[in-house]
Amino acid sequence: MEQPIQELAKGLSIGIIMDGNGRWAKRRGMPRTAGHKKGAEVFQDITRYCNQLGVESVTFYAFSTENWRRPQDEVGAIMKLFGEYLVKAFDYQKENNRVVFLGDRSVLEPKHQKLMNEIEEKTAANTGMTLNIAVNYGGRPEIVRAARQLAQLVKEGKLEPQDITEEMMSDHMYTRGQKDPDFILRPSGEKRLSNFMLWQAAYSELVEMDVLWPDFTRADLDAAILEFCHRSRRFGGV
Repeated sequence: MEQPIQELAKGLSIGIIMDGNGRWAKRRGMPRTAGHKKGAEVFQDITRYCNQLGVESVTFYAFSTENWRRPQDEVGAIMKLFGEYLVKAFDYQKENNRVVFLGDRSVLEPKHQKLMNEIEEKTAANTGMTLNIAVNYGGRPEIVRAARQLAQLVKEGKLEPQDITEEMMSDHMYTRGQKDPDFILRPSGEKRLSNFMLWQAAYSELVEMDVLWPDFTRADLDAAILEFCHRSRRFGGV
C-alpha cells in the first residue's frame, strides 16, 4: 500500500526547472508574457503546497544567466513579474519559510536587490521550508565563483591548494549549508539540466514530465514525488 504523499515528501529537497511558459502561451495564441504570468501563479501555488507537504527545501529556476538573450520585451515582463513577487514575498513570513536568492544579483535593479536583501534578512531565522529562488543564476558561474573564492584564500596564505575538498566547494556555493536536491523536476518534456545546480545535482534523480509549467498542478507534483520514491538510489554503489 502506497504511503501518504505527506510521508513521502517530508524532508525532501527538490529542484524545479519552470519550463514551457512561452510554448503554453503560443499554443493559445497569446503573447509569451502571458505564459510567464500564468507560470508565476503556478510557482506561488506549488510553493505553498511544498510547504504543506513538509518539503525541506525547494529551488525554483526562475531566470538563468542565458535568459538575458531573450527579446527585450519578454525580459522586461519577467523582471516586472519578479518585482511584483518580491512585494508579495513578505507574505511568506507568516508561513515560516526561509527565502534565499541564488545567483548574481548585482546586475538587477537596485530596488529589487534591496527587496531581496530585506526578504532574506527577515526570513533568515524562520524554521520552516527553505525556498530558494534562482535569478540570474547559472550552475557554471556558481562553480567559477566558488573556485575564485577558494583561490583568493590560497593567495592570502589561508589555505593550501591540496587541502581543498568537495565540502569546501559546497560551502562556497549559493546553497551553503543546504541539502543537495534529491531530485530535479523538469516539466515541458525537455530532458536537460540547462545549467541548473550542476554541482548540487551530482547524484540527484532527474524527473521529466510532459506538462508545460503553466499547466502544472499539485497532482503533478504528487506524481513526481511518487516517481522519485520508486527510484533506486545507489550513489555509485551496487
